[in-house]
Amino acid sequence: MLKIGHRGAKGYEPENTLVSFQKALDMHVDGIELDVHLSADGEIIVIHDETIDRTTNGKGFVNTLSLQELKAFLIEGKYEIPTLQEVFDLVNQKCFINIEIKSHDTTDKVVALIEKYVTKKGWNYEHFLVSSFDWNALQQVALLNSKIGIGVLTETDLDLALAFAETIQAKSIHPYFHLLTIENTAHIQEKGFQIFPWTINEVEDIQKIKKYNLNGIITDFPDRI
Repeated sequence: MLKIGHRGAKGYEPENTLVSFQKALDMHVDGIELDVHLSADGEIIVIHDETIDRTTNGKGFVNTLSLQELKAFLIEGKYEIPTLQEVFDLVNQKCFINIEIKSHDTTDKVVALIEKYVTKKGWNYEHFLVSSFDWNALQQVALLNSKIGIGVLTETDLDLALAFAETIQAKSIHPYFHLLTIENTAHIQEKGFQIFPWTINEVEDIQKIKKYNLNGIITDFPDRI
């Protein structure tokens, strides 16, 4: 069962920071999950919210601030907001990277950066998985490059997610973990999809869901898997 660190090791370090991703690597994760938005000048920024208000000492929408402006604000007074390229360089093929697209306009640039690391830096497509609740963005990924693995995120409807996953030949389905049963887990896997539920943190929930024979678990506490 794969260990996937949610926004790095969010239970231990500030989410979506290089120190959080390094902590996840130190815990020997199989993958890390992160979120991306575009800056005003078209850089791929690793941050969950569409604003910097919650996680930094600044305020404003990510897409209205330049990379230079974003780098001036700090998370917990000391950490910069990273770019996706900085995370790729830190991870350096030590685990796979699950990139969650938060806004559709990021899609083309994410695909281009993945292609650059595959063609120029010796990575392979197995190092990447692109997921989103915005299924139009996932459709765009499939059209741009069918070699990139796609994960269909859903919070509400597993059957709909499964049907969509079949139409775009996705690799995995990423459901809210409360949607899963032993039966529907087996059904989805029989259809050829991996299942990576989110975000499972409590020890009792982890122990219960492990019995479903999932493919992996997305968690803030990778050492609990």
